[in-house]
Parts: sequence; C-alpha cells; structure tokens
Amino acid sequence: MSPTENAPVLQVRGLTKAFGANAVLRGIDLDVPKGKVVALIGPSGSGKTTVLRCLNGLEMPDGGTVALSGNGSGQLLLDFGAKVSRKDRVSRKDIAALRDRSAMVFQHYNLFPHMTVLQNVTEGPIKVQKRPGAQAVEEAERLLARVGLLEKKDTYPFELSGGQQQRVGIVRALALKPQLLLFDEPTSALDPELVGDVLGVIKELAEEGWTMVIVTHELGFARQMADEVIFMDGGVVVERGPASEVLREPKQERTQQFVQRLLHEF
Repeated sequence: MSPTENAPVLQVRGLTKAFGANAVLRGIDLDVPKGKVVALIGPSGSGKTTVLRCLNGLEMPDGGTVALSGNGSGQLLLDFGAKVSRKDRVSRKDIAALRDRSAMVFQHYNLFPHMTVLQNVTEGPIKVQKRPGAQAVEEAERLLARVGLLEKKDTYPFELSGGQQQRVGIVRALALKPQLLLFDEPTSALDPELVGDVLGVIKELAEEGWTMVIVTHELGFARQMADEVIFMDGGVVVERGPASEVLREPKQERTQQFVQRLLHEF
C-alpha cells in the first residue's frame, strides 16, 4: 500500500458519546488526510480511546458523522444523529462496512487464546472478508515474516512475549487491508525493553504511507512520527496542530500542564 494523494481518508464531525450521565465525547471533529499520522494525547478519561472505538464500530456514538473514503468503493458516510425514520438509522451493515475499512490494534493485544498465531491473523480475512484460505495464509505468512515472527506461526499467544503478541496484533490488522489503522496505546502494556520493536514496526508503516490514528503517551514517538497531534481533555479537543508546535510550544495552558507533567514523569 503506497498512498500518494493527500485527500482525506477520515472525516469526523460533531462526534458525541455518553455513558449514562457521563459525557465522554462532546463534539469531536477530526480530519485525517491519506497517508498521514494523527496522534491523540491527553489524560486518562479524556475520551481518546472512545474516539477509536467509535471509529471501529466497537462503540455506537450518540451523535455526529463519520466518513471514510478512498478505497475505490466510494465514500462510507455514517450519520449518528437523530433520525425521523428508523430505516435511515445506522445499521449493522453500516457498522460492518466501517470495520471493513478500519482496523484496531489494542492496548492488551486481544488475540484469541485458543488460536495459533496464523489462525489469529487469518480469521478476519477468511471468516469476515470471505477471502480464499490459501490466499489469506500466504498473505499472513508474508506479514509475519516482515515482523520477524514467521517461525511463531503455529504457536499460541501465551507462548509469546508481550512485544511479540503486539506485533501479531499489528499483523492481524494489516491482514485486513484497511484504509485506516487505529492504535490504542500500543506500547503501554509492554516492558520497557520491548517497546522499541513495536514502535519500529509502526514507524515503518508510517514511512510506507499508511493512514493512522494513534492514541499514545509516548510523546517522543508522537513528536517524531505524527503529522498532527491532538490534545484532548474532558471529551473535547483542547489543542491541535503540528507535533513540533503542540509538544514543544503548546499554546493552551491545559496542554502545557499536561506535556510538562508527562515529560517530567518519563
């Protein structure tokens, strides 16, 4: 995959989500151009992960729109606003289409424990996308070789280190050939010595032009890799801009406090 155009792959407008009386997202706008990396940063509970889960259909937003385009099948537009007619509401088919165009790499890997590495990687392409088994296996083996894990294809997740499991998680996402890759704190569950391998794989993907949204606390990584950094707090976007500006010279006092605290801790 080598995207060359700078057209938006993802456009989000007015995204809202509440859990009971707790408003987690309060009108999020987000644009991700093709081949760009956007990093979401912010304190725990700011809504970062909820944004990702809404973009992968794991959470149903209460309002707003999500539009994905660029895979040759036209634009996918999901409108989560109140509808007069039931038939106009977002359907299971719409959510399935969203998941077909975006793929999530989870903080805690989320591999199927009863499946081998190869089975984990081929499950989606074969069962969900209905690709031929031989084709899915060939692609999975190629991707596993790329991250140095081909020899582990017949092992189970419990036999792998955390870093190896996370690399399998990345391969599982890539095997779906999505338009958009979503990473939820991909290194936070890893021992410090394992972080570098995972960040190295993500860096290679960015250099190849994959479109990505990454929730991370690794400010050095965000500064190096992200085209745009978005600081969230309390379910809203407080500040956004180039990584060099937001992480080195943030304009908003709340962003300044957060960046200074995180840099001090790490």
